Parts: sequence; structure tokens; C-alpha cells
Amino acid sequence: MQPVGSGCCSRMPSIFAYQSSEVDWCESNFQHSELVAEFYNTFSNVTFFIFGPLMMFLMHPYAQKRSRYVYVVCTLFMIIGLFSMYFHMTLSFLGQMLDEIAILWLLASGYSIWMPRCYFPAFLGESRSQFICLVITATVVSTFLSFLRPTINAYALNIISLHIVYIVFQEYKKTRNKELRHVIEVSVIFWAFALTSWVSDRLLCSFWQWINFSYLHSIWHVLISITFPYGMVTMALVDARYEMPHETLKIRYWPRDTWPVGLPYLEVTDDEKSC
Repeated sequence: MQPVGSGCCSRMPSIFAYQSSEVDWCESNFQHSELVAEFYNTFSNVTFFIFGPLMMFLMHPYAQKRSRYVYVVCTLFMIIGLFSMYFHMTLSFLGQMLDEIAILWLLASGYSIWMPRCYFPAFLGESRSQFICLVITATVVSTFLSFLRPTINAYALNIISLHIVYIVFQEYKKTRNKELRHVIEVSVIFWAFALTSWVSDRLLCSFWQWINFSYLHSIWHVLISITFPYGMVTMALVDARYEMPHETLKIRYWPRDTWPVGLPYLEVTDDEKSC
């Protein structure tokens, strides 16, 4: 089924056209609107616009102490939500590429800011600035090449993601900090549920359509946006062990520490001043 106005869309360059992407999720297309291909997959991205600004506000004291590039990470998170909405609304190839490239840049940004120096390649000599230049250069090259061969972006995403998982696992084994271990465990649980939703939507679509429940990719959007604050705090705590030795980082939860659920953020205190 094509939306009203598809004749106009067909005269546009193919990458802009509705359903020009080869990716199509389990949700039925154009069921609730003639302009929105996947209604629930589109509007479930609203969580990105809630948690992104909220984490930018909550992490402000930490960003002032450590790096204001934290704001870039939060901004990229919101951009992912925007591009994901555009992609699921149109199922266009351009929307798909913008969505995937934004995810790549988010991972690359967090990778650049929080990667512990002890994991840097030896030839960089633990230079943060050189490491950032290396990551940005590789990300720029991957971005341009992905328009020629989209699978390149997938390889780049997997390389960064797997290395981040490896580092978090290594730090989990090293640390005795109960807060860090807890936030890593919660991050993994949310990520596992999110990934299960994503994979189930792709591989078991016939079953979900049979029981009339085609919302797993929408659930993925919500779960992965909840995972973001936990992942962000995890990487910041790992980084702080190396980069902020004279300060104590305490995990707080919004709106209240005493609530059973909440968004984690970091409170920074100076050890020298407290003494």
C-alpha cells in the first residue's frame, strides 16, 4: 500500500522516496496514516527527546568537571531519535542511512571521550587528542563510504560496540566498586531486553503478526533510550577511575534516590576540598 502523494515522491531522487530502503520492520505500513509508514515505530522515538535533554541537565555538574563534550553525546542521542522518526515515517534509504550514521557518531563520540588511556593503541602514547583525531578520521571515512556500500557502516558500528563491551567487561572484573558493578549489571539487563526485542521483531515477524502484536521494534526504541543513561553513567565511572582520581563520583537517581526506578546521573565531589 502506497501513501497519498506517492506519485510526487516517485519523481524525487530514489533515496528520498517512500519505501526506498530495503529494511522494513514487522509493523504493518500506513495503517494509521497515509503519511506515516510505521506509526508506532515512528512515535516511540519520543523517548529520545525526553531522556536526551534530561541527561544533559542532570550531567551538567559532571560535564563542567570532566568534559563539555558530554553535551555533544546527549545532542547526538536526540538526533538519532529525529532521524529514526524520519526513517520509520518514510522507510526511505536516506532515512535509514541518517539513522545508522547518527548511531555511529554517537558511539564514536562516547568512545573518544571515555575510552581509558590504558586501552589506547600503543603508537598513540596515551594521547587523548591523537586518539580523538584517529576515531573522528575513521568515522568520517566510514560515513562517506557507507553511502557507497551501506554494510561498511554496520561493520564500523559492530567494531566500536564490541570493543566497548570488551572494555566494560574488563573493568567489571577489575572493580570492587559496588555502584559501578550495579550500574553495569542494570545496563546489561536493559540492553539484553532491548536486543531481544530487536531480534525478535526481525526473525519472528510472522509469529508476532499472527498474534497481532507487531510492536517489538517500538519497545526496542523505548528500552534502548532507557539503556542510554545507564550506559553513559557506566562509561563515565570507568573513565573517572583513570581521569578523575582526586574526585569522588556518586551515582544519584532522578527524580529520587529512594524511588525503586529512576534515571542515573553523577554527582561530583572534590576529595581535597572535603578533607
